[in-house]
Amino acid sequence: MKGKLLLPKLIALALVCFTSCKQQSEMIYDTISVEAPFEMPDIKVFRLPDKSFNISSYGAISEADFDNTKAIAKAIEACHKAGGGKVVVPAGTWVTGPIHFKSNVNLHLEENAILNFTDNPQDYLPAVFTSWEGMECYNYSPLLYAYECENIAISGKGTLKPQMGTWKKWFARPEAHMNASKTLYTMSSTDVPVDERQMAEGENNFRPHLIHFNRCKNIVLEDFKIRESPFWTIHIYMSENGIARNLDVRAHGHNNDGIDLEMTRNFLVEDCIFDQGDDAVVIKSGRNQDAWRLNTPSENIVVRNCTVLKGHVLLGIGSEMSGGVRNVYMHDCKAPNDLHRLFFLKTNHRRGGYIENIYMDNIEAGSMLAVLEVDTDVLYQWRHSVPTYETSITDIKNISITNVSCKEANMIYDLKGDERKPIRDITMKNITVEKVNNEIGNVQNTENIIIENVKAL
Repeated sequence: MKGKLLLPKLIALALVCFTSCKQQSEMIYDTISVEAPFEMPDIKVFRLPDKSFNISSYGAISEADFDNTKAIAKAIEACHKAGGGKVVVPAGTWVTGPIHFKSNVNLHLEENAILNFTDNPQDYLPAVFTSWEGMECYNYSPLLYAYECENIAISGKGTLKPQMGTWKKWFARPEAHMNASKTLYTMSSTDVPVDERQMAEGENNFRPHLIHFNRCKNIVLEDFKIRESPFWTIHIYMSENGIARNLDVRAHGHNNDGIDLEMTRNFLVEDCIFDQGDDAVVIKSGRNQDAWRLNTPSENIVVRNCTVLKGHVLLGIGSEMSGGVRNVYMHDCKAPNDLHRLFFLKTNHRRGGYIENIYMDNIEAGSMLAVLEVDTDVLYQWRHSVPTYETSITDIKNISITNVSCKEANMIYDLKGDERKPIRDITMKNITVEKVNNEIGNVQNTENIIIENVKAL
């Protein structure tokens, strides 16, 4: 009798598995061809089933004192189990804790929808597998988090707007935070297993990312707005194939980079506006021994038609780049206001790795310290606070910047290579700066520089 009762359940389970596999195999992808001065794979954009899961149907309520975390999670689970579709956030302000994605889910923010994330650190526990400044660890959950997901998206005309009271208090780096940073640095430098690196403890105060997609495939970020962030704003980590387009990102807090692509390949960023408290577009690939262990470069990345209203750097490479960065092309972008640097490549003698085949073309900008800067001795607060476990010099070659017009700069180029492995093959063509306050350029430990029509008016 027991066997007869069990048989229908097994058949039903088999049908569910068959349906799920069939839906996965029938996923349809469109492709976007992207021009670049290197072989750039087409970007695949998935088509999810035409199904909608409104969070209101799962118990969500647009009220200031109502926590919608569980309701949103139920809608995501239902969408995922049904084979995928849209989880719809309608107009209104919806208070929530962390949102964790599952495969084949598009979190769709309708116009005038606001996801208002709480700032109570306890809401972001238990800790999840993430990273902190290029080192893997377990930390407070990012506000929007995905791990090993495929075909995931955030879309629509709505807004991600975290509450910032607690996170602003955590912007400071008091002694407890710095000691925790040193501890994580030591663990990552000495191959302590990641699951032992528990950092969401005591007064460590490692702020969570706003968006952190970890080891994911096929990502779409489209049309929405961001208003402030606890830490790095959009962090795509160890992931493959994606697009970020038509985003309006404004976050002026500490470490508020616009978008960080780290150990990520085959990605397009286009038609976005960045207004940042730190660097705007950043390509990274992990720090020191941790990145050498992972051995995953960032590569095949195109950034086009973007505007940076505020930020330290238009395009930054590093300083966490130990896994290597290659094949990056930024073109037809604008930065009309003040920057620290337009194009900044930064590393140090602990990083190793490589930076190669990086291209910037057709840029209009305002004022800055330097148009192109390469610095091989960037250590920030780490210079004397932690030891050098192993010296490894970064190989930097084939860097090109062409067709740039700027209003003002202290210097057009500042190339500071390392004598142990000089920078090689730098091309600068058609760069015009209306006013140069200091010298045109500085060159140290650099070989094979091509400079054509680089001038101050």
